[in-house]
Amino acid sequence: MTHSTSPSRTTESAPRRGRPRDAARDRALLDATLAVLAESGYGGLTTAAVAARAGVSTATLYRRWSSKEDLVIAAAAVHAESEGTLPDTGTLEGDLRIVLRDKAAAMTGESGRLMRALIGEAAHNTTLAEALTAAFLQPVYRRVEGVVRRAVERGEIPPVEDTDLLGEVVLGPVMSRFLLTPRSPDEVDPATARETADHLLPFALRAVGGKTGGAC
Repeated sequence: MTHSTSPSRTTESAPRRGRPRDAARDRALLDATLAVLAESGYGGLTTAAVAARAGVSTATLYRRWSSKEDLVIAAAAVHAESEGTLPDTGTLEGDLRIVLRDKAAAMTGESGRLMRALIGEAAHNTTLAEALTAAFLQPVYRRVEGVVRRAVERGEIPPVEDTDLLGEVVLGPVMSRFLLTPRSPDEVDPATARETADHLLPFALRAVGGKTGGAC
């Protein structure tokens, strides 16, 4: 005796199709999130304000992100720093100069505004703090570790203990310089960011056992 396939089982096994995500609309919402954060801070940010800024309904926003926190974390991911190529100038000084200049540049503009707007909230929001660490700190910390490791392999400096702290030691000063200044990240021009990084370079070198050679 043959058995017919149940219509209900056929329906259940069929893949569900929905409307594909609109990447342009997603980006508009994330850019609007950054704009509202810059104006009102995390505490003043509302999903209604973000939706209005992006020109969409709050229902459209909630179909993508279920909470304000999820929305902000997504915005952080969009503006996250790329780990980038490991610098290879042949010297620790040259490599650290590039890393510091890149970080100083990243502390200005959109990336800097986002980090400044969220740094206070992250102090008591573990999920947000972890997202910011993954987006803005871990990639460049890995670059610092790679630069120092290669300098050790060249015999330029002795082995460094506690390599997991290298990123904080080398980049902490440049981040605090931009985060604790009353000027907005948009008010810092590229030349000033570059000068700040170069000014801090000798201190970063000494922290990892290197010496300045005066190369530009």
